[in-house]
Amino acid sequence: MGRAGCCCRGAERLASPSLVRRFRPLLLLILALCCGAHIGQCQVATPQCRIQKCTTDFVSLTSHLTPAVDGFDTEFCKALRAYSACTQRTAKSCRGNLVFHSAVLGISDLMSQRNCSRDGPTSSTHPEVQHEPCNYHSRTQHAHTHAHSHTHSHAHTHTQSHSHSHARPGYLFCGLFGDPHLRTFKDSFQTCKVEGAWPLIDNDYLSVQVTNVPVVTGSSATATNKITIIFKPYEGCTDQRVYQAVTDDLPAAFVDGTVSSGDPSHASAGVDGGTGKVRALWISERSPGRHVELHAGYIGVTVIVRQLGRYLTLAVRIPEEMAQAYDATQDLQLCLNGCPSGERIDRGGHLPLPLSPPALGLQLQQPRRPGQFSQGQASPYSAPQGFGVEGARDRCREQLEVQDIYFHSCVFDLLTTGDANFTAAAYSAQKDMESLHPHRDRWRIYPRGSATASHPDSRSVKRLALLLLCALSPLI
Repeated sequence: MGRAGCCCRGAERLASPSLVRRFRPLLLLILALCCGAHIGQCQVATPQCRIQKCTTDFVSLTSHLTPAVDGFDTEFCKALRAYSACTQRTAKSCRGNLVFHSAVLGISDLMSQRNCSRDGPTSSTHPEVQHEPCNYHSRTQHAHTHAHSHTHSHAHTHTQSHSHSHARPGYLFCGLFGDPHLRTFKDSFQTCKVEGAWPLIDNDYLSVQVTNVPVVTGSSATATNKITIIFKPYEGCTDQRVYQAVTDDLPAAFVDGTVSSGDPSHASAGVDGGTGKVRALWISERSPGRHVELHAGYIGVTVIVRQLGRYLTLAVRIPEEMAQAYDATQDLQLCLNGCPSGERIDRGGHLPLPLSPPALGLQLQQPRRPGQFSQGQASPYSAPQGFGVEGARDRCREQLEVQDIYFHSCVFDLLTTGDANFTAAAYSAQKDMESLHPHRDRWRIYPRGSATASHPDSRSVKRLALLLLCALSPLI
């Protein structure tokens, strides 16, 4: 039969040890998506087999969805049913096609995982787009649809330029956690000092500023104890709103006491399948005093703020066009350009580990507030511990399976501070990244020269995963 199975470029990257364990039921769907992207290296679909079109439509229907927003499961299930119906329509002509059968099995697995019923509403691949000016996704979808129609009616003139300028919006991710570790819009991972107040984002629509304080006496490491977010006024949708969080005060409201802004103008699908009106800007409290999410639907922005231990973490998803809306006076943005070279602790991506742990009980900077703890009330902060390198690695492995940059940041933070809360900070930062980052193939970042050393058996696990994929292929 020639080469058995499908050998797609990038498959080895997808087959990391954690992904193999976590997504084993979905390997066949990953195979279908991979092969759909590199169809020249896989079984080529016949002109009558339209599985590639089915996969493209599914990606289009789900590209704007994020698990952080209510209604994700409902919309995802509708898209899955539409995907399934599309595969059924082309089943006869796709008989014997590897990509088709991989997609069918992958859809079934996803439906089981998401508890999707086989019967129910499906997403339309050509929906009627209602223009909602305070809903970023609606605005951009409306512009895309209008441009698409205009392009077809004037195909002999400006087809290429219209298609490019009205492409579907791209999103960017930025995260900050720990001592502090910064992941920029360009997926550059840095560890910085940046003591004091620094702007993460500063554009025409949004301003995010963090304040960092020293963590350990005698060390340049700092951590975030204050976050200020300004949602700038947007005509017809919202007035300016300011959100501020500090250690031990993570409010579920803006500084003026409101929890939302703008008229309830656009519909949002709920987890029960119903729809309701939501505002242009609102706050959702996920865990009182520990986890808050801010949703700016009018500009397509989602912000996650957490407190873990005595410090704060931040994760932001923003449309690229919004992030790029700034002038020369706003060029100092850590999310955009990273930390200044003089503020970097890492060495071009390599994070040097401290030579010795801090002296216990003396060096951690303790927040002091009058009356902060009542008599008999225990402090919510864990006491510092003395971690050696192996002890820190073992502690971080308890929550972080993949030894990527989040794992190494966890080890660095434990050795630097002795504060075990930084393990939870790294874990939550990784989960927030996976929730908001738009490109799964960019999730994993490994420190320079440490990916192989930190996981000596990773190559054998990857080979096993690839062999599993290829072994399953002839059985379909």
